[in-house]
Amino acid sequence: MYFVTFIYGGQEDIGAFEKIEAGIVRIGDICSRLGIKAPDDMNELIAMSSDELIEDMRVALRGGRFKTVSKDSVKLCAPVPYPRRNIICLGKNYYEHAKELEGTSIDRGNERPEHPIYFSKIADPAVGDGDDIIYDRSVTDEIDYEVELAVIIGRDGMDIKPEDVEKHIFGYTIANDVSARDLQSSHKQWFRGKSLSTFCPMGPYIAHRSLIKYPVELDLKCSVNGDLRQSSNTRDMIFDIEYIISDISRGMRLRAGDIILTGTPSGVGLGFKPCKYLKPGDIVKCEIEKIGALVNQVVEKK
Repeated sequence: MYFVTFIYGGQEDIGAFEKIEAGIVRIGDICSRLGIKAPDDMNELIAMSSDELIEDMRVALRGGRFKTVSKDSVKLCAPVPYPRRNIICLGKNYYEHAKELEGTSIDRGNERPEHPIYFSKIADPAVGDGDDIIYDRSVTDEIDYEVELAVIIGRDGMDIKPEDVEKHIFGYTIANDVSARDLQSSHKQWFRGKSLSTFCPMGPYIAHRSLIKYPVELDLKCSVNGDLRQSSNTRDMIFDIEYIISDISRGMRLRAGDIILTGTPSGVGLGFKPCKYLKPGDIVKCEIEKIGALVNQVVEKK
């Protein structure tokens, strides 16, 4: 089952579907059929979810006659427009990406990291499929793209054992970890260069973990104006999802709704000579197998 946040008739809502062609069903309608209180937003849905509830929703969705809304009649938002906390990100988590950054302005050595490189990113809000990536040339002029698999935590936990990681996951979505490379370089760290407004497109949907075979091996790619720049598979991550979540949770409590961006493969604009940074009018398309495609246009602030 897939989950989505959308705007219909001027109102933001959350919904579910199994096949997008069949339309989106409001979560409120499904909950009403199940006789339970409907969540107000995606964060509340994630927090209240359990394997039993998701299965009940799936059965209801398949068996009931619900009013649906078509994808074409709604405005898609990021599935979690306002993440509960800062997004946790992984740096240099694909070997070829770590290698392509060697000697660049943001390289800090460690071609192949011995330990995961964590940093955080603000999304306030995250933007959705079809939204613009807006940048201010007076702030940055080196905008880069990074397709990433985003893992959404579904259950609180600390000191999570590797073998228990999967049951702490709610689902997966696509993220574009847009980055201001000049700010990364000048500030000697990544937080500000990753956290400018609109620099976290996510979506278009959340694929519940039951849809994705574990351990996760998904093709991911990114193109700019139809030119394929990134193409890899999540099995090429240096630190896999099991390791990442278990490691982060050691001495630190993860909360339902936390989002982890698992790193990007090679092919970012910074890795080319000369660099291929984004320009106004560019169309960035991030795709991940079994999840969908996230498309955004780059716009310069006037």
